[in-house]
Amino acid sequence: MDKLIEREPAARHALVAAPALAVQFFVIPLVVVGVTVLGYLGFRSLVADTRTAQDYISEVRFGGSNRRWPAAYELSRLLSDPKVRADRTLAPALVKAFEDSANDDDPRVRRYLALALGRLDPPLPAQAVSVLAKALDDPDGDARISAIWALGASGDEAVIPRLVPLYQSTDAGVRKMVVYALGALPGESQTATLRTALQDPTPDVRWNAAVALARHGSEDGVPVLRQMLDRESVERIVKRDVRVDDEQDPIADVLISGLRAVATLKAPSLKPTVETLSQQDRSLRVRQAALEALKVMG
Repeated sequence: MDKLIEREPAARHALVAAPALAVQFFVIPLVVVGVTVLGYLGFRSLVADTRTAQDYISEVRFGGSNRRWPAAYELSRLLSDPKVRADRTLAPALVKAFEDSANDDDPRVRRYLALALGRLDPPLPAQAVSVLAKALDDPDGDARISAIWALGASGDEAVIPRLVPLYQSTDAGVRKMVVYALGALPGESQTATLRTALQDPTPDVRWNAAVALARHGSEDGVPVLRQMLDRESVERIVKRDVRVDDEQDPIADVLISGLRAVATLKAPSLKPTVETLSQQDRSLRVRQAALEALKVMG
């Protein structure tokens, strides 16, 4: 490889060589970095995806088989933006796309479209609730779970009778999402199911039930919340080693969910446990969540 910079003659005076060294070690690297950044920005401007939600819906409906599910995924992601959700014309188009996806061989399209529908601002239109309710019988388990989540986000109390029977599923993932959705919906008709779920054999389901009951102002889940605030107990269930500073800490996530539920209830019997976590837990995220809970509890 040709040398970019020729070596200076050995007899050259050091003061004369200094500017050349300055150029070699400072200016040239800066120029290279600048050119690299400009090239990257230029490339990004060429490949940047500027498609709108309506563009993605059209691609889901009329695109090729290898393009529909990525478009559905991008659409579900795009709808996390409140500005995009503000477009009221999206709901009818999404409903139509979801109806058309019933005959799609790729279940991922239905999964992501259900998530997209659930991210629309509540209350969902009646047509959206109707197509999601039909999806509760979808042969794909993940598509059913996505539909359950979307119905939970709908804000429509009328869907509770459709969700309650699904708690009898042998699939723990379905039961977990049903309990979550029931907790997110208004009303009291789901309380009996949530209380039953406190005895579920799957820890995730019990935890979701306790948090859901707390959201509804019920202290029936306090014994389970106490277990959620016990790090040793959670660590025996959630088997994963993580660093203290690792944001992806599922054990800390359980503790934080429990702390938020306790703060919602303002349960005085759990305040000493919250105080201990705020001072002694090894996760800084858990300590911060405990401090915030104490502020709410007073």
